[in-house]
Amino acid sequence: MSVYTPVDVPQLQDFLDQYAVGELEHYQGISAGITNTNYFVDTTLGRWVLTIFERASADELAFYMALMDHLAGLGLPTAHPVARSDGGFLSRLAGKPAALVYRLDGASIVRPTPALCASLGAVVAEQHRAVASFNRTADNPRGLEWALRTRDALAPKMRPSALALLDDELAFQQRQPTDKLPRGVIHADLFRDNVLVRGDRITGLIDFYYACSNVLLFDLAVICNDWCHDDELHLLADNWQALAGAYDHRRPFTEAEHAAWPGQLRAAALRFWVSRLYDWHFPRDGEVTHQKDPAPFGHLLQAHRDAPPPLL
Repeated sequence: MSVYTPVDVPQLQDFLDQYAVGELEHYQGISAGITNTNYFVDTTLGRWVLTIFERASADELAFYMALMDHLAGLGLPTAHPVARSDGGFLSRLAGKPAALVYRLDGASIVRPTPALCASLGAVVAEQHRAVASFNRTADNPRGLEWALRTRDALAPKMRPSALALLDDELAFQQRQPTDKLPRGVIHADLFRDNVLVRGDRITGLIDFYYACSNVLLFDLAVICNDWCHDDELHLLADNWQALAGAYDHRRPFTEAEHAAWPGQLRAAALRFWVSRLYDWHFPRDGEVTHQKDPAPFGHLLQAHRDAPPPLL
């Protein structure tokens, strides 16, 4: 969620005229995140989030809009796209695809509690149940094939020891069977800054723009790596057991998932280590941007290779 595409008031007013959202009062760029341009937009009829898509194709965007509409329609606390006056979700702004989304209540947090982790586990389990009735699929844009390609771009910029770790982990992941694991459309990026909370309750899951068809367990691995480790990368066991227990109560883990869990933890750490390495070494220009240090995910990957925590 960075600002790569500046927007002026006349442009934004013309864009908003396509929606029944009232008159523009205020807008502000959002600096968190690294992929799309985002603004908070306030109008006379409500508060919204405007996203200008910097990379996604038309097919990908149609998938994201349909997924968010499906989940919100089933009552999940997820970002819901606003329909234009003609019923469509996508428009164009500054020459790029753009969408307006209802702004959910709550704010992201820095230090999750076990109670909040339990709430998240319950919501994610319901999300995974809800996608059983979603009839679209999408490839993972940050899957193993992408990581293998990205490795070649990163290799000249990496220390020999780090490159050896990357190569060994890529080889390990290529050997992992996933055909017996429950699958569906997952969020794939449920970091703390993509979850809104109020007290000990989850009020919103946002930024579905890495959603894809994948093993459900990968979502839990992403969450564990971010929500259930402290700044020194030690496991916060109470957080994780609260989250996994609440999830398992609504969608019980299978025997195959228990066996695959260590590999999925490593896969999630690998995915974000590689993406942050790439963004670190090949930064994009933007009016407001926010880069994230790749080092913690390299350390977390090594920790999971040495001693991964149990699923339950």
